[in-house]
Amino acid sequence: MTEEFNSADHLQTLAKGLKVIEAFDSHDHLTISTAAKLTNISRPTARRVLITLVNLGYAQALDNRFYLTPKVLSLGYSYMTARDSWEITTTLLRELSKQTNESSSIAKLVGEEIVYIGRVPANKIMNISLNIGTHLPAYATSMGKLLLAQKSEEALQEFFATAKLEALTPNTTYKEVDLRREFEEIREKGWAISEDQLEIGLMSIAAPIRNLRGEVIAAINCSTNSSQTTRQEVEDHYLSPLLETAELISRNTEIELPF
Repeated sequence: MTEEFNSADHLQTLAKGLKVIEAFDSHDHLTISTAAKLTNISRPTARRVLITLVNLGYAQALDNRFYLTPKVLSLGYSYMTARDSWEITTTLLRELSKQTNESSSIAKLVGEEIVYIGRVPANKIMNISLNIGTHLPAYATSMGKLLLAQKSEEALQEFFATAKLEALTPNTTYKEVDLRREFEEIREKGWAISEDQLEIGLMSIAAPIRNLRGEVIAAINCSTNSSQTTRQEVEDHYLSPLLETAELISRNTEIELPF
């Protein structure tokens, strides 16, 4: 028998907070004004909600803009792992790692960073420890480059106006003109590669994951040691299984993927 709840059980403050979090679904960031407009709540209330999210670690503020942090993934992680579609996705990620004998990951773009939402590690390549929830600068990673390349011109202009772009290694592409050139190539090819840009010794190749509407919602990659493998070998041996896995995940059941 379904339990009935009356209006006295409804917590308005929590409802407004959740509405603000949901408003980030189609926006990399929100201002107080945008949050108020999208959720139809007052500016003072939107401000309090956003500041509360910052204080709790679920958001960060930069130049009057608010971005969700990787911590917000913890709110839905238990649900995601319970979903059949996520279990199938995880299985496909493991199969890709087994097939290539390399680490494989799935990431989503959050603000100016990518956030890992799935990972199957192989041999240790990076000095950075990568786990679900790890975030890295998007412009220096294959998955980040691929996801940035999907952005509209307006969104890209905003990204270049606010992002902190610097050379993380001697090979990092970080100037706007060069990144735009890379993004154009990625859009033409449909996949992205990054070699020694985030860290010397790391090369990765990424492909898009799409939702049921065909929109790119995440990226999947294979990573390897650039001192032991050439770019051509990566393209010859990893690209085909990577693209196949990305397509399988994109078509993963008839249920919308949980990210």
